[in-house]
Amino acid sequence: MEVRKGMRTMRRVDRKMEDGAAFELLKNGEYGILSTCGEKNQPYGVPVNYVVIDNSIYIHCAIIGSKIDNINENNKVSFTVIGKTKVLQDKFSTEYESVIVMGVASIIPEEERSESLLEFINKYSPEYLKEGREYIERAKNKTNIIKIEIENITGKHRI
Repeated sequence: MEVRKGMRTMRRVDRKMEDGAAFELLKNGEYGILSTCGEKNQPYGVPVNYVVIDNSIYIHCAIIGSKIDNINENNKVSFTVIGKTKVLQDKFSTEYESVIVMGVASIIPEEERSESLLEFINKYSPEYLKEGREYIERAKNKTNIIKIEIENITGKHRI
């Protein structure tokens, strides 16, 4: 298999999503799986809520923890979103759509957190903007924001 940016070429290219469709799935997904690798190459994958701003993914998390420790050790990450799925029992298969992002993660400075936190309110609680802004003011100093700069995005589907 051919290697591209540290990744293998997709084996089933007939199931590759167009880049625009893959990015839309990423933007509109409800949750994703952040995968990191930390000390002693220990892998760690965790489901998270997220938002996409421009060409980056933002994840909120606690000030300390495995995600932060791992990113400080190795800032290369993978982020996976699964869209619609349907098991095809009689075909022993599944209809699906998914996207995998490879990128570089960093912890954004405290003074830059409000904008991304507001995007979480807009995405997950749009009917509570006023309350969300108040919540951000109370929580922004107790919350870290991880920013993933997207280096590669690959979408795959069977429809």
